Amino acid sequence: MVPSYRYNGVPLIPYLFITTYLMRPYSKIAPGWWDYTTLDREILDDAAQLTVSDLQQLSRPGFDVRFYGTREEFFLAEALEYIDTWRQSNANHPCGICGPIGPTEQLPLVARLVNSLEMNLAHAHFWGMDEWIVDGKAVDLDFPLGFAKADMDLCFSRIRPDLRMPLKNLHFPTENIQKFTQTWDEIRCVLMQGGQGEVKHWAFNDPPRREGDYEDAPPSPEEYRKLGTRIVDLHPITLIQNARTSGGGVVQNVPTQAVTVGPVETWKAETVSIWHAGCHDNPFGMRLSALMISKRIPDAAVPMSLLADHPNVRFNYLVSGIGNCEVEMH
Repeated sequence: MVPSYRYNGVPLIPYLFITTYLMRPYSKIAPGWWDYTTLDREILDDAAQLTVSDLQQLSRPGFDVRFYGTREEFFLAEALEYIDTWRQSNANHPCGICGPIGPTEQLPLVARLVNSLEMNLAHAHFWGMDEWIVDGKAVDLDFPLGFAKADMDLCFSRIRPDLRMPLKNLHFPTENIQKFTQTWDEIRCVLMQGGQGEVKHWAFNDPPRREGDYEDAPPSPEEYRKLGTRIVDLHPITLIQNARTSGGGVVQNVPTQAVTVGPVETWKAETVSIWHAGCHDNPFGMRLSALMISKRIPDAAVPMSLLADHPNVRFNYLVSGIGNCEVEMH
């Protein structure tokens, strides 16, 4: 049964009392950081017990949970979000989509659809979510793990030259943050599309270090939401995940910093659409963030949970990727 937590003045469970008034546990993974392992055990256990049927019941106004039965349907639906967004753009009312690197399987489909439909993208826009920072600068297009490189290789370079959007309409974040953020006030962002990392982030909005003002508690949701595009230090979980998913586990090749779109820009997007294929986060994580968003339990130790306060969020699940949280020895 889905737990019936309450918010706004009504006690949820001992969780809120513990996180507000008592010392939070130290992370089981990286004691110098905040992350989901610092939550109260009760909410973690409740998330682990959610069935697929329970997940279906987590939809509420402002939070829509959707399921796809096949990989083909899943990634085609993800690709169509690009098409549906770009169809709304014209010379008088340009608009665009902010897209992820993870998952990436939708990107070649986007290019194929644009070519097949002969969509002219002259007035369409695209924002990259994040990019690696090395020695204070965003990596170039020849960096093997680069996100702009992946977008170009998997999608934009595959679109017919006569249909491609102008390069000035491609907005990739760099160390020149002001230039990037200015575009969010100039162009309408219809949709921000992303995945969920193992540290429960979207983009590289990772939990902060456990130090200074955040020694005893992570920043409040209100404080975290004030963060815009910025250069961040990456949580150890994020470094391991990116090594695993993109680099064969060679963690020494993964940069420790990145520039990432922030909550400020995220709240300028009309809709946030998160895609769970079962590759980037595990069965437990895909349940935890959904539960916290549905029940309006935002906590900066679980950055994805802050989307509980966004007016229009979608979680999209590949059914075969949901898995379960039962013990299975290998």
